[in-house]
Amino acid sequence: MLIPLILSGGSGTRLWPVSREAHPKPFIKLADGRSLLQKTLDRLVPLEGIPEVITVTNRDHFFVTRDEYAAGGTAHKHFFVLEPHARNTAPAVACGALAAIARHGPEVTLLVLPADHLVDDVQSFATTVREAEQLAAAGFLVTYGIRPTYPETGFGYIERGEPIVGTVGYRVARFTEKPSTDVAAAMLDSGRYYWNSGMFCFRAATLLEEMGAHAPQVLDGAKACWEAAQIKDGRGDLPQEQFAVIPDISIDYAVMEKSNRVAVVPARFSWSDVGSWKAVSDLVAADDAGNRAQGESLFVDSRNCYVQSSGRMVAAVGVDNLMIVDTPDALLVAHSDHLQDVKKVAQRLKLANHETHKLHRTVLRPWGTYTVLEEGPGFKIKRIVVKPGASLSLQMHYHRSEHWVVVSGTAMVVNGDQELMVRTNESTFIRAGHKHRLANPGKVDLVMIEVQSGSYLGEDDIVRFEDKYGR
Repeated sequence: MLIPLILSGGSGTRLWPVSREAHPKPFIKLADGRSLLQKTLDRLVPLEGIPEVITVTNRDHFFVTRDEYAAGGTAHKHFFVLEPHARNTAPAVACGALAAIARHGPEVTLLVLPADHLVDDVQSFATTVREAEQLAAAGFLVTYGIRPTYPETGFGYIERGEPIVGTVGYRVARFTEKPSTDVAAAMLDSGRYYWNSGMFCFRAATLLEEMGAHAPQVLDGAKACWEAAQIKDGRGDLPQEQFAVIPDISIDYAVMEKSNRVAVVPARFSWSDVGSWKAVSDLVAADDAGNRAQGESLFVDSRNCYVQSSGRMVAAVGVDNLMIVDTPDALLVAHSDHLQDVKKVAQRLKLANHETHKLHRTVLRPWGTYTVLEEGPGFKIKRIVVKPGASLSLQMHYHRSEHWVVVSGTAMVVNGDQELMVRTNESTFIRAGHKHRLANPGKVDLVMIEVQSGSYLGEDDIVRFEDKYGR
């Protein structure tokens, strides 16, 4: 039995400003309109007989992940392991393995997939997976090796050892983490090295055995965490207290680089970790001058540039080798030689507690979205969209009042002691300190404008009394 274990916890700081803490890399939409997370599910389609997909993700990303899967169109059954915060890949894989064994028995084989990679040929991917399954059944921890095409310094490398008789795999001689340019070039020339894709295949029981031998603190912490998890409605919520004490370490460092049961299977497919704006730009066709674009753009006497724009024209005049990424609330301009440094922008914004490290102007919520249209001293204007049948929590604000104007659809509103229907072109006023709730009883989206006024307008000025989403 093969169970895909999708790890959807990466922050993708090198893809700021599109990737944010609250809307990280797996949710980024590519040129075809599908997200990296949806494409991870797409590559499972040729693998028949999968009883369930287990996804490990942050608790705050559960609803958007579930919605992405629903919109993706695949028919897999899903179970979610929800982390209270990021804790690296070893705890994620350990908890996912324990969930798989609890749900499907100790003989289950796991196919571990990061949610933010790109694979171009799903049929070849399926062939490689089946080859790895044979090695996993023989007791190996299998990693997928990507044949390098250039001396990349941002990836880890795997050196293949002796071939494993009767298979296409090799024992792993050693791992090398992010070498210098000269060392990477030598590895490329040798023909013995592969990029470490971060994708794995192994029996869940084998993984736990090796983790017990090489990373017992991770295993013990994961067991305590899983035993205390709250299991309901197709998800397991991991407890904060137990999860926080599990060592923060990658599965490579914890197990793969220490075990003598590791094998590598050369991938039959092309692969990208979509780890920089260069990788994103490579997915777009270039013009005669090497320029690439998504969205409205104009190039004048410019070469080898990439422009990504959402909602307005971007013109590049007389420039070379620039990456220009424009979003409604942040603009990135970076030289192609310094794309690995984009993560420093996200880090500095986080240290400064600047909102653009975490949120987009349009913010996803379990019930829909809100978009900040304008704000200033004492006021904020939002466009709120509530999905059919959805509702916000019963809540109250200490420091702000709110005026709601329905643009389209019908709102069911609780305002203090009143319950009323507010229709298109009608409004209601919520005083500070009043309990209130907004719901959409209709079959189409409810769209409304909210005008906030008060001395403090932060999102943390909220007291929830009831919430169908468990927040």
